[in-house]
Amino acid sequence: MPGSRNSTGLTVKPAKSGQVEFSLPGEHYPIWKRSVDVMGAIIGLLVIVPFMPFIAAAIKFDSRGPVLVKLERVSRGKVIGAYKFRSMVEGAHGMKANLMEMNERDGYFFKMKHDPRVTSVGRVLRRFRLDEVPQLINVLRGELALVGPRPHEPEEVVHYPEEYKKLLLVRSGVTGLSQVNGASSLPFLEELKLDKFYAENISPVMDLKILAKTAAIFLFDPTAV
Repeated sequence: MPGSRNSTGLTVKPAKSGQVEFSLPGEHYPIWKRSVDVMGAIIGLLVIVPFMPFIAAAIKFDSRGPVLVKLERVSRGKVIGAYKFRSMVEGAHGMKANLMEMNERDGYFFKMKHDPRVTSVGRVLRRFRLDEVPQLINVLRGELALVGPRPHEPEEVVHYPEEYKKLLLVRSGVTGLSQVNGASSLPFLEELKLDKFYAENISPVMDLKILAKTAAIFLFDPTAV
């Protein structure tokens, strides 16, 4: 069945898996932003590479499963596989439905402070956001940006109110305005408002401020994200 196009220019159509697939006619992406993405991703990966064997060993020793996982996220109107160091037990996504009644966030985003699926090593990785470092690979591939709206799961973004659908056309980011202003502690609509503001006001100065705040949080207050 052909997809339908809404007022944002986004085409929504059924995917083979039964989820929703997104497509868009094109994307204007500033050269300065892509240059920052590539340089930042390369530098970040070079910094973390010496520690990767130790992180990988800790993950494997702690629990069964792969070191890296690919999680479905929406970016640029497409479902991508976002790389992360595994921080949960194998088959964690399949357990989510049984935990929804314990969701601590309002709206359609899921959050549990004491999520039973998170492993011991995973808690450490998440505290310092090290689980997200492999997403720099997605940045190099042009699937994510260093700075952008927070990437979410396909089954979550279908619930975006109409005025926020344009966020699906934007390249999602490893960090962003909502991530440095409360992240998963934000109410559903407040997160969308922050990401919408960013998407409508992208500039080198704003990206620099967000990257600087991300670095400060990473170094001094990892619990803030």
